[in-house]
Amino acid sequence: MHIDARNIDNNSLIEGDICIVGSGAAGISMALELLNTPYKVILLEGGGFEYDSQMQDLYKGKTTGQRYFPLESARLHYFGGTTGHWAGFCSTFDPIDFKERDWVPHSGWPIKREDLDPYYARAQKNLDLGPYEYSAKYWQDKDPELKGLPLDENVVFNKMWQFSTPTRFGTKYRDIIVNAPNIHLYTYANVTDITANQNVSAIKEVTVKNFAGKQHTVRAKQFIIACCSIQNARLLLASNKQAPKGLGNQNDNVGRYFMEHLEIKSAEMWLTKPQALKLYQWDWGVKHRAELAISEDMQRKYRILNGTASLMPLEVAKNQTPMIDLWSADTAKTNAFMKEGERKGKTQKELKSYKAFELFTRVEQAPNPNSRVTLDAQKDALGVQRANLHWELTPLEKHSLRKIYQIIGEQIGISVAGRVRLMEYLQDENDNTWPAFTGGGWHHMGTTRMADDPKKGVVDANCKVHGIANLYMAGASCYATAAAPNPTLTLVALTIRLADHIKQKVKTAV
Repeated sequence: MHIDARNIDNNSLIEGDICIVGSGAAGISMALELLNTPYKVILLEGGGFEYDSQMQDLYKGKTTGQRYFPLESARLHYFGGTTGHWAGFCSTFDPIDFKERDWVPHSGWPIKREDLDPYYARAQKNLDLGPYEYSAKYWQDKDPELKGLPLDENVVFNKMWQFSTPTRFGTKYRDIIVNAPNIHLYTYANVTDITANQNVSAIKEVTVKNFAGKQHTVRAKQFIIACCSIQNARLLLASNKQAPKGLGNQNDNVGRYFMEHLEIKSAEMWLTKPQALKLYQWDWGVKHRAELAISEDMQRKYRILNGTASLMPLEVAKNQTPMIDLWSADTAKTNAFMKEGERKGKTQKELKSYKAFELFTRVEQAPNPNSRVTLDAQKDALGVQRANLHWELTPLEKHSLRKIYQIIGEQIGISVAGRVRLMEYLQDENDNTWPAFTGGGWHHMGTTRMADDPKKGVVDANCKVHGIANLYMAGASCYATAAAPNPTLTLVALTIRLADHIKQKVKTAV
């Protein structure tokens, strides 16, 4: 069922069993898990079904620290959320990503990789991916032409990615959600405040507003906030009438530990003879490929963060359209761009050999309490204080990036396959500055991080806000560390896991 909140009576009371705030990858995945259950589900979307510049303006904010993208361009504010300009990259986190690492301050999750395995398998379907198989050997057994570099996998291994079409949640799941008898989707219902009971131990209701001047109240037994990492933190911080520091912020953790992936060209690889290296295929339209990754043992030995290196022929890289062109708020433009890339890729499927490659890195950011989201004094058009993002890196990121390529370079040399040449900004071991072309992956993580100890995080292992009985956070804001892969597959898996917990919780309460 779909209701436009602009068209119902002002000050309406909306009631249900479960309220989901946000309809991006996390919010829609949660709703899909609750389809055809006995529970009345209220799904609140601040925008409509299409891009609206007035709605997008609500995401404007300020940035300080390491140079970052404008906040209003980093996330989309309509049904389907940022899947509207998602590029489709998917891979699982590694077991080490969940472990406490003594060389990575604030690392460690209260769950293990194996806790997510069954949910990863279910998430594959939501994202239109292939089988739940992320072993290079599995794909090479299926296709003998998937040749890689002859490296010692105990040092550098081939980490597999699968690629979604990419799935646009707002397109694929719109009719399913709208036609579901127990899902009540309210568009133009922008949540501006969360109200708790007197002792702030449970949530009573949320307030929604829109540009038609309407204000409504939503009450439910369970509340799941699934906006995005910046907006999840912003909403908790802005709900400060009863808790002056913001809800769930008794230990000043809300908004802290904002993480991104550093995505940056880092080196060149020159082979002794041209090779096709189809395992690392770089064309648009591929369904799977590998990137070079550092083994857990080597990460421990050299005390580095997790990261991967993708390969692209230098002659192709020089003519590549910048990735920033993907991130258009205009979904049609983004889809057209990617379809053209896929068309070009299909015309180049013959196994061409190359001798020179650009190596491009995606490396995790160390969890850093000083990298954070706070509130600005300026308010948006609906009266909510805007977000400030301070993105701050540490010397560990630069050290890790440099060491990753030293390890890869040594392995390439040992195999007599060729040589690796670091870019100039990585050559001085005492230089911790970053070049002007340093970029993030548009991957927002952290801000309501998961931890068993309330002093170390905002939510527990079930994504419930510490100290509040019925308030949950969904999505990558719950990540304790960023890992190397793009966050979408893991955030959908984590949301499906949360949905199972919520269903059991509501069932028990009834």
